[in-house]
Amino acid sequence: MDANSDASTRQSSTREVLVRGVLMGLAELVPGVSGGTIAFISGIYYRLIAALAAFGPKSLGLLLQPREFWRHHQLDFLLALALGMLLGILMFARLIGFMMEAAAPVLWAFFFGVIAVSVAQIGSARPRRPLVIYGTLGLVAGLLFLSLPGVDFSGSMIALFAAGMVAVSAWILPGISGSFVLLLLGLYDDVIVAVNALDWAFLLVLAGGCGCGLLLFTRALGWLLARFQDALLAFLTGFMATALIKLWPWQAAQSQTTAEAYGVFAVLQWPSQYAANGNEAFLALSIVAGLLGGAGIWLLSKLSTQ
Repeated sequence: MDANSDASTRQSSTREVLVRGVLMGLAELVPGVSGGTIAFISGIYYRLIAALAAFGPKSLGLLLQPREFWRHHQLDFLLALALGMLLGILMFARLIGFMMEAAAPVLWAFFFGVIAVSVAQIGSARPRRPLVIYGTLGLVAGLLFLSLPGVDFSGSMIALFAAGMVAVSAWILPGISGSFVLLLLGLYDDVIVAVNALDWAFLLVLAGGCGCGLLLFTRALGWLLARFQDALLAFLTGFMATALIKLWPWQAAQSQTTAEAYGVFAVLQWPSQYAANGNEAFLALSIVAGLLGGAGIWLLSKLSTQ
């Protein structure tokens, strides 16, 4: 009876991790949304950091002990999460591409709701003093990050590998979008095309860079979380809040600029201004999408605490 119960619990846990991986993969397809945010809100962030940070010199000594290697690195958890993310990317890449072309305000509104509720939940769990001090610093850093000019990082496999190392650092941090970093590096469109076309050579080089960057960055992040948890999370909360600027659903397109390529146009509008320009249908759908996104992430956070 106990053995069956344990097996059922493990199976349920694997399914839950798989679902969270799918959501993280979906989030990373949208510039301005971080898979790390989904991991944080869904209650697996610390486990993810610990599992990734476990890879190091000790790993070599465990290669001849497969069971201990598997347990030490929590490979059941990591593989389920990675599979979920892969499924999320493959399932939703075309849909996200279509939505960005046909109904971008609705897409931005959905994730605006997700991020707004996430910021409120994470911020409310932080002590007030660190939140005010370090949250403000994070807000300033995020605004500076959003103002960075785009560069062209495409055309070279070495550059692609390096871009993977940089982008994955954003992926693991709540509030910093790996997709946005790819946009800054001039690689976002190339990655979407490669995923849809299953260009495995391109994707494997990018994945190799991501893997190397992940191993290096998570050890540093794990060290910071162990020593400065409140300050770091308050900083990231402020940083994450700046994504709301990029995801504001009601915007006025001006010209084909780098900012417009991000899906965030130069001029933000009030809903009434947006509707006055003949966008009444998008306005209503955007409001509904924002409410659904916020409700969904709230429900996910509640389920993760049970």
